[in-house]
Amino acid sequence: MEERKQKVVVIGAGPVGSLAALYAANRGHDVEIYELRGDLRDPSTTPLNFTRSINLALSERGLNAMRHANQPRLIDYVMGVTIPMRGRMIHGKRPDGKLYEEAQDYDIHGRSILAIDRGDLNKRLLDMLEEMPNVTFFFNHKLTGADFKRNKAWFEVKDESTYNLRDRSREIEIDFDFMIGADGAHSAVRYHLMKFARMDYQQQYIDTLWCEFQIAPKADSSSSSAKSKFRISPNHLHIWPGKEFMFIAIPSEDGSFTCTLFAPAAIYEQLEADTTGTSIPQFFDKYFPGVTSLIAPADLVSQFQSNPHLPLISIKCKPYHFSSSVVIVGDAAHAMVPFYGQGMNAGLEDVRILFDILDKHDRMTNDDSSLEASQREIALAEYSAVRVPDAHAINDLALQNYIEMRSSVLSPVYRWRKALEEWLSVYVPSLGWQTKYSRVSFGNERYSEVVRKSEHQGQVLVRSLVGGVGLPLLVGGMWLWFRYKGAIGRAAYGVFYNFMGMVCRTIHGRRR
Repeated sequence: MEERKQKVVVIGAGPVGSLAALYAANRGHDVEIYELRGDLRDPSTTPLNFTRSINLALSERGLNAMRHANQPRLIDYVMGVTIPMRGRMIHGKRPDGKLYEEAQDYDIHGRSILAIDRGDLNKRLLDMLEEMPNVTFFFNHKLTGADFKRNKAWFEVKDESTYNLRDRSREIEIDFDFMIGADGAHSAVRYHLMKFARMDYQQQYIDTLWCEFQIAPKADSSSSSAKSKFRISPNHLHIWPGKEFMFIAIPSEDGSFTCTLFAPAAIYEQLEADTTGTSIPQFFDKYFPGVTSLIAPADLVSQFQSNPHLPLISIKCKPYHFSSSVVIVGDAAHAMVPFYGQGMNAGLEDVRILFDILDKHDRMTNDDSSLEASQREIALAEYSAVRVPDAHAINDLALQNYIEMRSSVLSPVYRWRKALEEWLSVYVPSLGWQTKYSRVSFGNERYSEVVRKSEHQGQVLVRSLVGGVGLPLLVGGMWLWFRYKGAIGRAAYGVFYNFMGMVCRTIHGRRR
């Protein structure tokens, strides 16, 4: 007997919603995509946050989710249009007044994060969906109601005839088998889900606003080198740390950089109060030295005054589903601040994990639709149980990483621990040591497991180094290794290797 098709409705046509629709369509379901805005491929469509932000940091989790979409062209496209960022470039000024740049690689093994144009990625996903005969788009459709017990939803349709405020919008009703909410931090699906599920919900606005700026590409580049159009290194995420605030820049393919000022609301109030704008270049010269040579002072003022100053929100909730009828993914389930570069990556990973679990339970069903719904209910419950602790973990890490980016990158203690953990990962691989950042950005293990392992590594360091002979052995060994890289260094390394092996065996033995 032919398998009964399911009608899967996806709310939200951004990258996460589009990938979810692609996964569902690949499984033969009839997919309908409803989007509040117009066609996102149309340049005139206004983004939900009213900015022109185009850069995203794509790491292994997002790439892995796209690999599992069974669309080789998608990965080929992504690898062809991304810019590898191998680390951070810290900008500052020395006491003698000279500007400096200091590179800090993300990963001692040379792995990179990829900078990608959000709009182009979204367009490519939508184009692929449009080619599929079982996918239908509904743009300018606003979700106004949902009954997740009867599997019905209502939409307000915004077409050209209803843009006049005196006209009443048309409303439609639809039926569905399964709804996926991927409609962002202010999710309508989550709002209606709360009426059915006993949802715990936590929303936090941090005391930080953000504003976008642009570093233009070189206008007079005559070299054939692709890098010649960039005014600063294209293979780094650039950071001007200011302890309580920071300025960052991420490269784009055209040679420009999308920049962001993150600062407390009080700083924005002070700068906004100066209607002449003269204090804005002064503020940048004081705290972000060198920026005014990349963005002309007049352009800094213009961009600060014309671009919106927006808040940052962190959202946690649970569960992510109700019965067999609805689930939320991406920012709708776990909006996070952008400081770990994992927002989109976590959302794309949601899709992969969700469909892995659905596939596992789908293999247990037959053509009986009631049994199919029952298995999906079990699958969605498993998805919430698995994904909630991981989403909460990366939300917390994203908040913590703001402190690291704006101040800890200048701290000797931070640099010492990073260097130590990287040294251990290379020269004592049997310990399985990795930095937290490497585990998050270059692997696919659960976020909650990353936190657990990182905390355990910290405990090992404290127990073995701070309280005993390990610290002088380590410092001396590392210094001799990097200074001489010969017999003396190898001898010191051998002493430290044996010492760390003994310590780890002792600690693991005690834990047992």
